[in-house]
Amino acid sequence: MMKLLPWRRLTSEANTTLFSKIPNIPSLSLFNMSRLHTQPNQEDIFDPPFSPILTPHNNKPKKRNKKNDDASIKDSNFTVNSDLPFDFRYSYSENNPAVEPIGFREPPRFSPFGPGRLDRKWTGTSAPRVLPVDLEKVAEERRRVLGEPLSDEETAEMVEKYRHNDCSRQMNLGRGGVTHNMLEDIHNYWKRAEAVRIKCLGVPTLDMDNVCSHLEDKSGGKVIYRHINILLLYRGRNYDPKSRPTVPVMLWKPLAPIYPKLVKNVADGLTFEETKAMRNKGLNAPPLTKLSRNGVYVNVVDKVRAAFETEEVVRLDCTHVGTSDCKRIGVKLRDLVPCVPILFKDEQTILWRGKKDEQNSGS
Repeated sequence: MMKLLPWRRLTSEANTTLFSKIPNIPSLSLFNMSRLHTQPNQEDIFDPPFSPILTPHNNKPKKRNKKNDDASIKDSNFTVNSDLPFDFRYSYSENNPAVEPIGFREPPRFSPFGPGRLDRKWTGTSAPRVLPVDLEKVAEERRRVLGEPLSDEETAEMVEKYRHNDCSRQMNLGRGGVTHNMLEDIHNYWKRAEAVRIKCLGVPTLDMDNVCSHLEDKSGGKVIYRHINILLLYRGRNYDPKSRPTVPVMLWKPLAPIYPKLVKNVADGLTFEETKAMRNKGLNAPPLTKLSRNGVYVNVVDKVRAAFETEEVVRLDCTHVGTSDCKRIGVKLRDLVPCVPILFKDEQTILWRGKKDEQNSGS
């Protein structure tokens, strides 16, 4: 094998001859390795790693001109002059203007529209209109925008186009009801579509008539289709997106004010012992219905009215609905049925139908 590969074996003479021709190389070290790099030329000032610093870096901050800053702030804050004929509120369908709050959770001077961006003053619950409103002129303008009523064929065609679940022109109406910023979204949809599909969920579905009236009143459109919790809001024949009303947008959701206590310690017309016995009776009674969070409560009012014909106390199972929504449901049912909410405990709502004499006198 060694004879076949003679090149793998070198004699001592060959080794001496080979290494004698290689010059002596000093041992490499870190110091010698640093010398292998080329030294920069002192005259080459355009070499980026070794170019001198022409101007020293100044770490001192520049002094600001307060006059210029104030002028820029004034220019950035623009005031919106809105001619809408109603007071601005966060929610139009879920707040009762007749009930005054007894306190606020945030200072009323902080407007949710931003500082200096609205020509109205925020009072903590609303931004009332300053100038008087001509209702006849507003009604005439609305009739002009709506134009002639839709025929049955046009209505059926539009309903078939927008009523399905896969409609891209859809808005969701939740626990806040008809909110102020929702009006801006409606007009944005009306730029490219004649109608918008609105899906209502949660507490506002207890009173769909109230939702429809506020949508028509605040937006200027007309509800042409209503099925359970689905609405179609039509913009009108003569609607022009370029001449649409200006709706200033709320920058944040204002904190809810503090209202008077909903449930009294002693119900009106009962003694303390009778109120306590009525609450225990309601807790032990079977639930009339079970409500889910953000569900559809369209038939709840009719169910409670029918139950009060035979029962004196009704219990609603509001598990996973939330304490806030339970109280909202109690307030709605108090005005719609009518009835008296006497207890909110462990996500259970206890309703009392009241005295029969009071019901007969009220009817």
